[in-house]
Amino acid sequence: MGVTPGGVRPMARFLRPLAWATLVANIGIVLTGGAVRLTGSGLGCPTWPRCTEDSYTPHGELDYHSAIEFGNRTLTFVLVAVAVATLVAGLASARRDVRWMVVVLFLGIPAQAVIGGITVRTDLNPWVVAFHLLVSLAIIGLAVRLLLSLDGPLPDPDRGWVTRLAWATFAAGWAVLYLGTVVTGSGPHAGDEDAVRNGLDPRSTSQLHTDLVFLFVGLTAGLLFALLATGGRSRATRAVEVLLGVEVAQGAIGFVQYATDLPVVLVGLHLLGAALISAVMTWALLEVRHPRTGRLPDVETAGRAHSPSRPT
Repeated sequence: MGVTPGGVRPMARFLRPLAWATLVANIGIVLTGGAVRLTGSGLGCPTWPRCTEDSYTPHGELDYHSAIEFGNRTLTFVLVAVAVATLVAGLASARRDVRWMVVVLFLGIPAQAVIGGITVRTDLNPWVVAFHLLVSLAIIGLAVRLLLSLDGPLPDPDRGWVTRLAWATFAAGWAVLYLGTVVTGSGPHAGDEDAVRNGLDPRSTSQLHTDLVFLFVGLTAGLLFALLATGGRSRATRAVEVLLGVEVAQGAIGFVQYATDLPVVLVGLHLLGAALISAVMTWALLEVRHPRTGRLPDVETAGRAHSPSRPT
């Protein structure tokens, strides 16, 4: 593989759109996985890696639930294609941090396939299902980190009290996401009518989840006021404002869905909100921890400033 006369490796030119595709595809697989559960199709393909004992596809035994579950599995191939393209483009980058991120994003796909198989093999054990979702949310966060890195290497981290507050907000956000999976594991949307529940009281777990949401929102509001008071962090301020807005919308959906006995459409929107929370709170943390102003050079432009252009 070589470089152009300007020093940019050809495949790396596609890294930014591929990074966006990675983010969107991983959010999409969260939503299709949610659709599987919300329609009770989690065991539409009752085994793994085959759909049935005799076939990788549900033909001959195709019904509504089998079609939805098999469709979700098929979409995994789209995710694989995006991951492979991102890996190839990322490995062409001159930057080591970009290379390790695309490798981890790629390895997340087979890891999720294995976890998905365990989910089916354990008849939708709620703790395994929760872990499956949390890994997807972590992959979404890493995809955001990759996108931010494409503006140039992140500056040295700030270790002041505002950054510590950002870390506390990030930790509270992940606690909210985790408790959300516990609430789901205690409620009616098991993914199949015969799937087991985690045995916890839905009302108590929902109350604990709500308490953590108030903590999360309060910390985010405090972080925003701290940024406004200290000044000089316009990018970070914008990210935290967006995070607060997503939290308020997500909280409103959560309240309405609880008050209306968890209608499928609202639960699906709440799941989308969880994916957006993971993405935006990662963005906010990185902008606060690595303060910078203005737009930095593109990933390959920045790479040329640190290493000579030469064929590889």
